[in-house]
Amino acid sequence: MSEDAGTETGTVTADDVAAAAGVSRWTVGRAFRRDASISEKSRKKVLAAAQSLGYAPDLLAASLASDRSNLVALLIDDFENPHKLIMLESLSRVLRDEGWGTLLVNMKGEADAPLALLGASQRRVDAAVLNGTWFDERIIRTALGARRVKKLIVFGRVSDSPDTISICCDDVAALRTIAAFVDEQGYQSPLYVAGPDTHSAILRRKDTFLAEWRALRGRSPPFMHLDQYNIGLARDCVLAALTGGRRDRRPDILVCENDALAIGAMDAIRSDLALSIPGDIAVIGFDDVALAALPTYNLTTWRQPIAEMTMALVEVLRSEHDAANEILFAGEFVRRGSA
Repeated sequence: MSEDAGTETGTVTADDVAAAAGVSRWTVGRAFRRDASISEKSRKKVLAAAQSLGYAPDLLAASLASDRSNLVALLIDDFENPHKLIMLESLSRVLRDEGWGTLLVNMKGEADAPLALLGASQRRVDAAVLNGTWFDERIIRTALGARRVKKLIVFGRVSDSPDTISICCDDVAALRTIAAFVDEQGYQSPLYVAGPDTHSAILRRKDTFLAEWRALRGRSPPFMHLDQYNIGLARDCVLAALTGGRRDRRPDILVCENDALAIGAMDAIRSDLALSIPGDIAVIGFDDVALAALPTYNLTTWRQPIAEMTMALVEVLRSEHDAANEILFAGEFVRRGSA
């Protein structure tokens, strides 16, 4: 659109901003690109003029003129898990601060995964970030086969696909530490409470804890799977597990795959069974959501380093080179009163 046409329609153009700032039209274009070569003085002049005139660049047109859209698709499911909101807030805020727009796709389950991922790839995103339970290798191949997703990143879990980049907490190191703590505190009968038993992008928590306990005590501890990371479901399932069988065979500690399961378990132990925590049964979670620190729960848990993981995602997006298939972060054991 020409400068005259912009004036006639009331639309502010890059030419208007250039005239107001006393720079060229190409300088205006560079001022809105994070990686462009431009002096800070010129950038400030352009941004001040743009703000004064109410100008915003056409990001779609700019993306068509280059090989980057600066748009990242976030595909997320399992919003009943409170930790997902923590991850979503961190991802969307940091990506915005670093110059990327986000396209949020709310997954509706395993059957919806292929269409959701293909739909995101059709919007010419620079990368798709998968943060969910229901992403198997078939779905990942669908996205890569579309040839529109330059980078496919699994956030918070690990994928065995060589064509993805996994950014997550080091579950193996974390659960080894938790198993050692359970052993050192003298607990005899742990029960591992896990989420969905999927063959998709995985957590390594259950298998690591079972293996460590076998190494420490020479026997495998029992475990149970829940279909969702849901507090209410966890309360019902743990209650059913603890009310069946003899009392002297109850576990003395529940090691839960995340805090949603741990919080539901604590509600069952205290409210439904009138037992004490940790006196009768101790509980350990994973994630360190906001509820975990409240006096009501005072939950011993593992804190995921979400800020560091998110910045690693930004570095992967910025880089023109292939990243390692797995980027792991240690996290921190947070000991409170539940164990």
